[in-house]
Amino acid sequence: MNVEEIKNYFSLSGQTPLQQVTDEIFLQKRINLFIKRDDLIDEYLSGNKFFKLKYNLIEAAKNNYSTLLSFGGAYSNHIYSLAYAGKIFGFKTIGVIRGEEHLPLNPTLSFAKECGMEFYYLNRGDYRKKYSEEILSRLKKTFGDFYLIPEGGSNSLAVKGCSEIPKRIEANYDYIFCACGTGGTIAGIIDGSDENSKVIGVAVLKNASFLKDEISKLSITKKSYWDILLDYHFGGYAKFDNELIQFIKYFEKKFNIPLEPIYTGKMLFAIYDLTKKNFFPENCTILAYHSGGSQGLKGLIERKIWK
Repeated sequence: MNVEEIKNYFSLSGQTPLQQVTDEIFLQKRINLFIKRDDLIDEYLSGNKFFKLKYNLIEAAKNNYSTLLSFGGAYSNHIYSLAYAGKIFGFKTIGVIRGEEHLPLNPTLSFAKECGMEFYYLNRGDYRKKYSEEILSRLKKTFGDFYLIPEGGSNSLAVKGCSEIPKRIEANYDYIFCACGTGGTIAGIIDGSDENSKVIGVAVLKNASFLKDEISKLSITKKSYWDILLDYHFGGYAKFDNELIQFIKYFEKKFNIPLEPIYTGKMLFAIYDLTKKNFFPENCTILAYHSGGSQGLKGLIERKIWK
């Protein structure tokens, strides 16, 4: 829990590559597509989670918290990364998990437990009011004092971290795309971008129009050159169909870039679909932000949803 150790870890993490996608559709439309491979930052603490947790961990250490508590589903990338961060930096971690306990633990929670995370399960009714005084008081009685990180890690410190994402991209681009779950990542990218590029989020949830207000609240700079697409959710969070599966498998085979169907697969599918529909002008450059999350595939494979 040493502040300088945490700062050094994040400052010394290596630069990740930009990988160009030279598919036929982009050559035909005279469009350049690059993927920022932040999934390669670290095997366990990568992508947007790296940036979302950075300043939260520093803040917790500055204020001498020994315990981190957060919320998530049973296959949460955030819970997975938080457990690992707790392990390497010496924090005790508590994962408040939506739903009932199921044994044996799935791959996500098994990893989190191996990292030392303790679980507390909330039924879905209580989980919907997880930030209420009633639930937070119950948690404090059970675990004592803790540093609270919201579900998905999205708070002002997460936005501060994610605002550093555009600064690490050594290229000029007209559009930058990212997948959107809670809005923290895109809010940070908006804050860190300049007026020469448009930020576009791809919502992975159904009925996600509420994210527009959430992103506006989270963004510090209140810039206006951004948008969020609501029609590429494939039925809702963690839902997908054969069309998306076949697209992901095609893309991975052709470019050797791992995707998953919950976040990054939907984002890349949207870019391809918009290109086919002539959404982008000729000679523009698109940057797709790879936010990691490949650990989620293990759970899909376990449930025989993915091969």
